[in-house]
Amino acid sequence: MSIDWVNFTPWSALAGGALIGLAASVFALANGRVAGISGLLGSLLQRGGEERGEKGAFILGLLLAPLLWGISADLPAIHFETGSLGLIVAGVLVGVGTRYGSGCTSGHGVCGISRLSPRSLAATLCFMAAGFATVFVLRHLLRG
Repeated sequence: MSIDWVNFTPWSALAGGALIGLAASVFALANGRVAGISGLLGSLLQRGGEERGEKGAFILGLLLAPLLWGISADLPAIHFETGSLGLIVAGVLVGVGTRYGSGCTSGHGVCGISRLSPRSLAATLCFMAAGFATVFVLRHLLRG
């Protein structure tokens, strides 16, 4: 493994992580709930969900942030090594995983671990291990 030192940007990554933490903290303080994105999105899609305006504004902010960034700076190039079918399968698997795990990376990994939740720690360890195993299998065992 080698590090691409030319494109290594620890300060922007640190700033992005701090902004994610700040957004999750403000959401928790203002609403008394964690900012689990799959839960927020799921409750927006349900009939009769409560606090739809705040949840919708949070999700809208997530969608608008890259567009606003694109106005002031060049967006990084995105390269997928799979086709549409691979992306669809990956999205479905992530969606199923968030339902079985009762949350997603933001709910468990960002908000749950910061609250010292044992369940969130276990969930985060499981989805990280699954991600590591998936990358290893796809990149080293199936590429032959």
